[in-house]
Amino acid sequence: MSVVLLVDDDIDSLWALRLVVEAQGHHVLLARDGEDALSKASRYLPEVIVTDWHMSRLDGIGLCERLKLYPTLAGIAVVFTSSELPPAHLSTLWKVFIRKPLDLTVVEQCIESFITRRLSAPQHRHAPIPDKGRWPAMSFRNWP
Repeated sequence: MSVVLLVDDDIDSLWALRLVVEAQGHHVLLARDGEDALSKASRYLPEVIVTDWHMSRLDGIGLCERLKLYPTLAGIAVVFTSSELPPAHLSTLWKVFIRKPLDLTVVEQCIESFITRRLSAPQHRHAPIPDKGRWPAMSFRNWP
């Protein structure tokens, strides 16, 4: 089961999205603003984040910028939603933009696509360990 984080300050939008995503068989986390979303993302490492733009405390663009600062969170696919068009120069912060009112089937297809890609990609969870250490081995008898 994949984890999807939904972020919106509109409770009705959150619940509608939650019903759609849970019907797909995914575990859903809810956040009311970017600060809460960042905290949950760092704790649960979702496969996909669906976020609104305009929210209190930390908006969607701020959330996307902060996600890119952390290597563990930078690879999470973000679906950005808003009734307004976001600035074009910031479009690299998210994978896809969907304009509100949301077509829930499009959101559903995006989530499935990103989860399928992420699960089929090779997993690199550990840093490679070099064959030899940085310092040469030394006998403990040489220590003072």
